[in-house]
Amino acid sequence: MIKLKKIIKGTIKWIVRGAIYLWFKIYYRAEIMGLENIPKEGAVIFCGNHRSYLDPPLMVCTARREMRFLAKEELAKNPFLNFLGWAFDAILVKRDEKDVIAIKESLKTLKNEQCIALFPEGTRNGLEKGEKVKDGVAFFAVRSGAKVVPCGIKGGTKENRKVTITYGKPLDYSQYKGNKDKEVLEQVTNEIMENIIKLTK
Repeated sequence: MIKLKKIIKGTIKWIVRGAIYLWFKIYYRAEIMGLENIPKEGAVIFCGNHRSYLDPPLMVCTARREMRFLAKEELAKNPFLNFLGWAFDAILVKRDEKDVIAIKESLKTLKNEQCIALFPEGTRNGLEKGEKVKDGVAFFAVRSGAKVVPCGIKGGTKENRKVTITYGKPLDYSQYKGNKDKEVLEQVTNEIMENIIKLTK
């Protein structure tokens, strides 16, 4: 029974990913760049700039790697987003508090050589709103030793419908593995965000 459920869910995931990919290619004329930069195996943390609800599905359907998104639990209230979260095993996070369960699940995913994805801005258009960049990506990178793949997303607006997503070269912070120094986390966070911003130009 469990095996059957996995097969059904896997099939649904394949169909949904394909449908979303076609939607982006046809409606948004999506251009995908830098796929050669994505490691084909091993733990990876995907992170990009966050502009709209389109960003997570865009990354999920174009990266060619299975990934689990960290998403605020409020998204589960939206039927469509809740369905996507179920299909792609999203890790729901409680906002404005240290969610130990979500942290453990994310680290477990990375330990199993799988991928997670999150946005350093923490919220949509965080930089434009003047909000401080969150150190979640740096924390997971330093704690796990997983490589970080930055990505830049641009377009998808009324003025410019065409969407371009660019995956940058993987960043390796394994030399800091286990380090709990706040200055190190801040340094890594800034470097990651700088790479993301460059990819949006």
